[in-house]
Amino acid sequence: MLPIGAKAPVFSAKSTKGPVDLREYVGKQTIVLVFYPGDDTPVCTKQLCALQDNYGTLQQKNTVVFGVNPGELDKKQAFATKFQYEFPLIVDEGQKIREAYDVGKILGLFFQQRIVYIIGKDGTIVYAKKGNPPVSELLRAMEAQEQ
Repeated sequence: MLPIGAKAPVFSAKSTKGPVDLREYVGKQTIVLVFYPGDDTPVCTKQLCALQDNYGTLQQKNTVVFGVNPGELDKKQAFATKFQYEFPLIVDEGQKIREAYDVGKILGLFFQQRIVYIIGKDGTIVYAKKGNPPVSELLRAMEAQEQ
């Protein structure tokens, strides 16, 4: 896991909302980057649905949200449509994004870890936590950066 204060790696990738280039957001918006193990699995669904439920609040804070894992685009598209996610789910082809963000593997080689990063407008990591932190914790971390 990358430490707080590290420069966030930028990347370009396919997503459920079209191509995403992180460079377009750095310096303009706060970025929530959610690395989750699998599409349409119980805990991942709960985590992403919590973000969707609070998406309006996140947008009011000039924040974009991206979900990331190496799954295929068609599976991500079905998952995003099923739960009406307004934010993009990114395809990590070749797991290059996972590696750049030092996201490890769980259960041997099968799934990536669950890690949430918040990237400040200056392009540095201001929050990094393994697991499924509540959205309220993410909002508090963003508010702390605004002060």
